[in-house]
This record gives sequence, C-alpha cells and structure tokens, in this order.
Amino acid sequence: QAPENFPPLRNEAAVHVLLGRMKGIQGHCNSCYMDVALFSLFSCTSVLDSMLFKPFPLCDRNVQSILRDEIVNPLRKSGFVRARSVMHLREQLTDKGQCSSFTNAEKDPEEFLNLIMHQILGLEPLLKLQSGGQKEQDCYCYQIFMDQQEDLVVPDVQQLVERSFLSSDLKLVEIPSCFIIQMPRFGKEYKMFSKIIPSLELDITDLLLDSPRECCVCGDVATLECS
Repeated sequence: QAPENFPPLRNEAAVHVLLGRMKGIQGHCNSCYMDVALFSLFSCTSVLDSMLFKPFPLCDRNVQSILRDEIVNPLRKSGFVRARSVMHLREQLTDKGQCSSFTNAEKDPEEFLNLIMHQILGLEPLLKLQSGGQKEQDCYCYQIFMDQQEDLVVPDVQQLVERSFLSSDLKLVEIPSCFIIQMPRFGKEYKMFSKIIPSLELDITDLLLDSPRECCVCGDVATLECS
C-alpha cells in the first residue's frame, strides 16, 4: 500500500516509471478489462482524482481507499500494481454489486465503470448525449459502435469518434469534463481493426449540439449542417 498521495505521471517521469518489465497492473483471472480501465483513468491524468478523495454523499469509503492506496498511488509511485490489490477491489465490487462474478469473469468495462462511479462512489454522469433531437441521455463513457468501413485500415481515435457519432446521429449536449471512450470491441475470432492510432488531442467541435461552427465554403458562421 502507498498511503502517501502521488501525482499522475507526466512526460519523462512517465517513461521512466512505466517503461520496462514488471510494469503496469498485473493481470489475473480475467482482470484485463479492469486493469486497462484503471491504468487509462489514473496513471497519467488527474481529471478523475475526485474519485479518490471527494466524500460524495453515497461514497463507499472502503472501496475509495482501496482504489487510492492499493492501486492508484502504487501505480504512480513505482509503476506496478500487484494482482492481489486488484482482486481486493474486485471482491468489494462483488459484495456491493448484484453480480457474483466480478472476481473471476471478464466483464464489459462499461459495466465496471457504471458500478464503481454510480453505485459505489456516487459520481454525477460525465457525458450528456442527444440522438436525433430526442431526450438527453446521461452516461459515464462512450463506446464506439460502427460498421466495417473499407477506407479505414489503421484509423485514429478522432476518425472513429466522428464516424461513430455520425452513424448514430449523436451530439454532445455540452463539453464534457472527462470524455472516456471505449474502442470498438474485438475478440479471439474477429477484430475490426488490427491497430488504432491514439489521437493525442480530440477535436469535438463538430460533435457539439448547437455549437457555432465555421462554414467550410465561405468561412462565416454556418447556418446549415450537412452530414
């Protein structure tokens, strides 16, 4: 455990601490979905550190301390988290949730995020989405759904998000404080893309509902949008 709090890793420090053998979160018993979600959310960013410290009204302080002292702080301090620490968290999630298989089965990352953010820590939803002028939907992450497209061989995240929003007729109601994106699913039998290039910055200008945008023809403020 690392009860002392450590900031997220940045630049050269991230390379120094996270590169090499025995680095990252040790996998065990189908924990990969949780390992990669926790690494992505906390290793190099502080945008969700409120999950570790803030006394939310519904917050389970035991789960919060396990997450902070047994997983996030060791990861930021030494670049390594042992499987036993993640299993400790999984055991608590099994007790708190209505599912008995969190300790041995592979889950969808969205199921894990919804359980820990909503039911256990009581966070407000991070995203507000609207589809085709219908009622707003609140959620904690966005999963990319799209059909196979021949012109996308090695896409980047920007392309995938834009095309997924377009195919689902979705818009962001407001700029999110944190935009968690789940890449297209793949399994042993099928992978939609062999590789995806991370976009280090994401331009959401065209994804925002009622956002003033530039006309691609004249440069003035656009009045019409063509999908």
